[in-house]
Amino acid sequence: MSTPRVTAIHDLSGFGRCSLTVALPILSAMGVQCCPLPTAFLSTHTGGFEGFTFLDMTGEMPRAAHHWKSLGLEFDAVYSGFLGSARQIGVVEDFIRDFRGGGVVVVDPVMGDGGAVYRTYTSEMCAGMARLAERADVITPNLTEAALLLGVPYGELPAGETGFRDIVERLSLGGRRSVVLTGASLEPGSTGAMCFDAAAGRTEAVQTRRVDRDFHGTGDVFSSVLTGALVQGTPLIEAARAAAEFVRACAERTAAEELPMREGVDFEPLLGLLAKPVSSPLDGLT
Repeated sequence: MSTPRVTAIHDLSGFGRCSLTVALPILSAMGVQCCPLPTAFLSTHTGGFEGFTFLDMTGEMPRAAHHWKSLGLEFDAVYSGFLGSARQIGVVEDFIRDFRGGGVVVVDPVMGDGGAVYRTYTSEMCAGMARLAERADVITPNLTEAALLLGVPYGELPAGETGFRDIVERLSLGGRRSVVLTGASLEPGSTGAMCFDAAAGRTEAVQTRRVDRDFHGTGDVFSSVLTGALVQGTPLIEAARAAAEFVRACAERTAAEELPMREGVDFEPLLGLLAKPVSSPLDGLT
């Protein structure tokens, strides 16, 4: 059996654990070949740092895709995240068209957090991200991104289990795509995700203990574990549960070390937990 292969279309930030510096090691630890297609190079990520550099890779992306096409490469998943320009929306749409095959398309519609849009994102990019997400089999928005995709003010999103169920079912395009809404807490002291599984036609929450600190990059950790589990054949809700438990374990470790929020979670020492087929939940994390 050949090694599953995923292309990860994300930015590369030189410092601050997020995007490709998260996706590459996590997918590799899960026995998945990760083929990066960088959207931008930044000296640091955009959260908590000032004066970061930003190199737009839009022009290089179609050239890389064309070369891959000439080699006859195929992927078990196309996994996209942070995009560096409005033009990249079309580039990624073309990539999905050319390389989708029989694989799964996972779009993390990275646009903002905490009710605010990221500094590098324009209204044009947010509209394009909604269009790109329509091509996905699975989307993994946080609450801010869910509000943007639905076109409603962040403060007007419904809350609680019933509200989160309503959000994911509305985002499912009539049941045609799976939705994993991250940052969905059903009670104090817990966090996790509300999931709509299009294949099973059911909605279910996954919850784990909340670590009382915030860290950058946890969404990338979550979506990378989720994608790795999906290409291993794990059902969506079990994959989401495993991802939530791994993020929680990483957050607990990082909080105990009192590392700065902007450095992301200290996940590297825990990668061994992922080096086997994902079950529900991951062994050793409960």
